[in-house]
Amino acid sequence: MTSKLSLLNSRHEGDLELDCFPFPHCIIKNFLSSEVFVENLQKELLGLDFHEKSNDLYKFKQSDDLKKRTEPHIAGLREGLFGRFRSWLGEVLGVELEPTVDISCARYEHTDVLLCHDDELEGRRVAFILYLVPPWQSSDGGTLDLYSINSNFQPQSIVKSLVPSWNTLVLFEVSPVSFHQVSEVLSKDKCRLSLSGWFHGPSLERPPRHVEAAVPRSPHLPRDETVLLEWVNPAYLDISYQEQIQEEFEDSSEIQLKDFLKEEKFREVSEALRLTEIEWMRKGPPNKRCYEAASLDSLPPCVKACWELLHSEAFFLLLSNFTGLRLHYLCPKKDEEKKNKQEDGGATGSSTDSAANASKEKAARFCVLIGVKFSEPSIPVCCGEVRRWSHGSYTLLHDGEAAQAEYALDLVLPFGCTDWQSEFGGLTCYVANEEDEELLTIYPEENSLALVYRDKETLKFVKHINHKSTSAGSSPCRGFYDFSFVYYE
Repeated sequence: MTSKLSLLNSRHEGDLELDCFPFPHCIIKNFLSSEVFVENLQKELLGLDFHEKSNDLYKFKQSDDLKKRTEPHIAGLREGLFGRFRSWLGEVLGVELEPTVDISCARYEHTDVLLCHDDELEGRRVAFILYLVPPWQSSDGGTLDLYSINSNFQPQSIVKSLVPSWNTLVLFEVSPVSFHQVSEVLSKDKCRLSLSGWFHGPSLERPPRHVEAAVPRSPHLPRDETVLLEWVNPAYLDISYQEQIQEEFEDSSEIQLKDFLKEEKFREVSEALRLTEIEWMRKGPPNKRCYEAASLDSLPPCVKACWELLHSEAFFLLLSNFTGLRLHYLCPKKDEEKKNKQEDGGATGSSTDSAANASKEKAARFCVLIGVKFSEPSIPVCCGEVRRWSHGSYTLLHDGEAAQAEYALDLVLPFGCTDWQSEFGGLTCYVANEEDEELLTIYPEENSLALVYRDKETLKFVKHINHKSTSAGSSPCRGFYDFSFVYYE
C-alpha cells in the first residue's frame, strides 16, 4: 500500500505544499498563471447546466462530464491537466497514468455536503480539485476534511481541514485510507464552485476489508400483557383494530401508528431523555454512520421501561397481530392461516383441538392472542437501541450492509421532534440495493410508531441532519431521540 509519493517528506515551498499526513496530498496555490483565464473559466462553468445530486452520501449540484465541452477555457484546462500535467504527475508518482479524461464541475451551496468516503473505484489513482471560490473562511463550511484511520483501516477522526481558496489545486492519492469529506456549506450566499476529477492508473494494494462484528440479537424478555396495558394506547389493543392494521400493513409492508403510547407515558419518557445522567456514545465509523446511542445502563427508569416494553414477549405478540409476521411461537404459519380460512367452521380434529386449547390458555395471559392457533416453537429475536440525532448525524449505505441484508421488521418510535421539518434531514429512507431512487421515506413524528418490513434487496439510511435544525424559528431545535428496533422471525 506504499507509493512513491508517500515516501516523500512533507514540504512547503512558496505556493506548493506537500504533506503525507494523514495520507499523501498536495496543495498548489495560484495554480493557473493567468488571472484573466481563471475568471473566464469561472464564467464558462457558471453557464453550464447543473443537476441536483442527492442520496445518502451527498447533496450538491453537478455538471455533466466535461471531457467533450468545447468552451475555450474549459477545453484549455482539460488539455493542460490531462496532457503535460498528467505526465509530470506520473513521473512524481513513479507510475504511468492513463490518458482517461474524468472531470466535472460541482456547485456546493447552503447545506450541501459530501460525507466521509475514500474515493476508491477501479482505475482511480489521484483525485484533484480546483477551487474557483470567492473569499472563503472556515466558518463558511465546505472544507475538505481529511481523516486519520484506526488499526482496522477505518476512518477515525478529522485531523486536517483544507479551506477552499481561489485558483488553488488540491491533489491526493486515492487509496484504501484516503478518507475525506466536504463539510456542510454553512454560508447562505456563497457558492463553492470547483472542478474535480481523477487521474487513472494502477490502483494501490488494498488490505483485507474490515468486517464489523454483528450486532447482538436476543429473544424477547418475559413480560406479560400488563406491560401493554400500562404503556400502549388502548385503541391498539382492540382485536378488531389490530386486524384492520394487519390488512393495511400486508398491502404496503409499512404503517405508522400515531399516538401509540399513552400520552402521560410518552411525556414522561420525552422529559427523561433530556436528562444529563444518560451516557451517550458516538457511533461510527464515519464512512458508515454518525449518531449517538445511549448506554442502557445509564437510562432513567422510565426510559429503560420503555425499552423493555419494545423488547417484551407481549410486544412481540402485538407486533405479530399488527403485521402478520411470525414473531412468536404461538403465531400461525402462513400456510396454516390459509388452510384455516379455507376450512368451514375453523379447525377440527383432536390434535387441532389440543393446539387450540393451548392457545386459549395463553390467551388468558395475553389479551392480544385471542383466537391464535398453536404451532411449532421458533425463536424470533431482536436488537434495539436508544438514539440521539443532532446536527451532523447520519447513516450511510455500505457494502457490508448490502452483503448481510435479510428479511426484517424495522421499528422506529421518535421523541422530541414536535417542530421538526423535512428540510432539516433526519428522515429514514429505504432504497433498493444499488439504486438511488427512494422507495419509502419515514418522517420523524412525535409518538408515531413506524413499522417497515424489508426484504434482502432493500436497504435503509438516515439523511444527514443539516444546520437548519439548529436555528429553526424562535426556539432552536437541538435534535430528537428515537427508539430503533429490528425484529427477525
